[in-house]
Amino acid sequence: MKVAIGSDHAGYKIKEDIKEVMDELNIQYEDVGCHCEDSVDYPDFAVPVAEKVANGEVDRGILICGTGIGMSITANKVDGVRCALVHDLFSAKVTRLHNDSNVLAMGERIIGPGLAKEIAKVWLETEFEGGRHQRRVNKMMEVEA
Repeated sequence: MKVAIGSDHAGYKIKEDIKEVMDELNIQYEDVGCHCEDSVDYPDFAVPVAEKVANGEVDRGILICGTGIGMSITANKVDGVRCALVHDLFSAKVTRLHNDSNVLAMGERIIGPGLAKEIAKVWLETEFEGGRHQRRVNKMMEVEA
């Protein structure tokens, strides 16, 4: 698996923590930025991550900003992306099992680094169930057409 990860200034610290989780899981990743806590615009990082997922350059993406809202809204504008805004472990698991989410968004101002790392780990390790859920995902993706 290869993951693109990005954040704005408000998600920078947790982005660095999640990179450690991916190192521990032996998951390849590409960090598209940002690379400091200086103020930046979240779409400048959400779009490249989402496009890398949509065009198959990477398998999944992770985005972090202050709340995760701006990143998730922006990522979901890219055709082929199913970005889930997640702040708890149950949602992290179910969005993979049932929705086949391919981008995870989180908010650093909403959750701390410990929970963010656990969410990322669960999301990265959970596979899509398929079956009846595939039909629903297909219907969801038809909305883009």
